[in-house]
Amino acid sequence: MSVKLDRRKKYTRMLLKESLMKLMQEKPLSNITIKEICDLADINRSTFYSHYTDLYDLLYQIEDEIIKDLSEALSSYNYTKDEEALQMTENLLVYIANNRESCQTLFSEYGDPSFQKKVMMLAHDHVIKTPLVGKHTKPDISEYVSLYIVNGSIHIVQSWLKNGLKQSPKEMAELIIKLGNRGLSSFQ
Repeated sequence: MSVKLDRRKKYTRMLLKESLMKLMQEKPLSNITIKEICDLADINRSTFYSHYTDLYDLLYQIEDEIIKDLSEALSSYNYTKDEEALQMTENLLVYIANNRESCQTLFSEYGDPSFQKKVMMLAHDHVIKTPLVGKHTKPDISEYVSLYIVNGSIHIVQSWLKNGLKQSPKEMAELIIKLGNRGLSSFQ
């Protein structure tokens, strides 16, 4: 009996998450009501409140799940090996492609800026450990180099999502690593 309830609970939460993401593609969270989410998910308000305290609780749980997944993926790499930077970047892009709708929505103009900042800081904490930053820069400027690479990479990913993922995750990973390693001079 509890397995059935767990499946039903997961399904309901999935519907609520998908409904919020769909609505956030059209308008900011401040203009979305719980009633709209419930109508779209075809559930009643009491069911919503049995899972979440409010819209922000729902949004933060979606964001936290993505941050947790990204953190686990980033933590599984050895940053002393150059070749793993490409593999790590490609795997992150595969994750983003597989979760395209949520990632695209959360990184859009209607997304939560604090989520975008959390992703940037998470990436920054891992990029600063890579040989890309560590061995090629002086310690006093490595922080700036890392922030530059992360911010540029996030904007590349946002554009990639917005343009419909026309390039493969591997192609995008190679571009990001190439820009990070050698900057614009690698394209001349």
